[in-house]
Amino acid sequence: MGPESGELSEIVDGVYAYVQPDGTWWVNNAGVVAGDGGVLIVDTCATAERTSRFLGLAAAATGVDVPRWAVNTHQHGDHSYGNSLLPESTVLIGHRAMRAALATDPMIDQCPPAWSPVPDWGAVSRRLPDVVIDAGLTLYSGDRRIELHHPGYPAHTPGDVIVWLPAEKVLFTGDLVFNGLTPLVAMGSAEGGIRALDWLRSFGAEYVVPGHGPLLPGADVPDVFGKLESYYRLVLETAESGRREGLSPLEAARKRDLGEFAEWADSERLVLNLHREYALATGGEVGLMAALRDAIEFNGGPLRTTV
Repeated sequence: MGPESGELSEIVDGVYAYVQPDGTWWVNNAGVVAGDGGVLIVDTCATAERTSRFLGLAAAATGVDVPRWAVNTHQHGDHSYGNSLLPESTVLIGHRAMRAALATDPMIDQCPPAWSPVPDWGAVSRRLPDVVIDAGLTLYSGDRRIELHHPGYPAHTPGDVIVWLPAEKVLFTGDLVFNGLTPLVAMGSAEGGIRALDWLRSFGAEYVVPGHGPLLPGADVPDVFGKLESYYRLVLETAESGRREGLSPLEAARKRDLGEFAEWADSERLVLNLHREYALATGGEVGLMAALRDAIEFNGGPLRTTV
């Protein structure tokens, strides 16, 4: 689906979710929070075209052309490469680890041919956060309280940030939550993903905006979070048995019956997640290109994207 498929919908008064179907590689969700003190943008998009559309819809909905703040939920390009399209005066916020990772991210300069089609980011440039946080930060837009929180450990990445509106009970999770497609913890850990789900449950949100996939009403949270937790446990079990049997991450992934998760898009992420768990078990680091090559082999060809 192209950039025109993204929709900005109002969740509660002045709070919007930007959902881009079908949520696969490089196709993210974002958000807008408006108040009497200005507008906060939650994430940008992977490409100039997608980001421009999102920011245009945000401006039309709020009547504000220049957001006061923007926050990146983590460093991955689908949530941050469009940062440079924000007005220069917009204060960009991110976690300290996120800023460091985006500063050295090579994919913004040239994406490897692991995806089909190979993404073209368009007229974007690397823009890093102006303000970094470690544990959290509270902003006020008039009377609207906006809380930014880090879980305190790596989960999806080391620098995950969520946006919580306590009065409205709206939670923007970034990629701590994937709704209806395979999650990725290749820069975090499956154990961190499970811990993060418990942490997110504690907020008691009535509306959850995941990093990818449809908007999640509070009533659906137990089911979706439960499935994510089950998937992470499958990753941990597969990594443990694979290492015990002397299998490579790719071999272990091929041996695993995905069961109920086979219908989720981007199942090849299992290989990347296993590369991470193997590295954590030995104290090593993930070789990104080797992991991507294995994911492509598991997938039977380049990874799917609509960017």
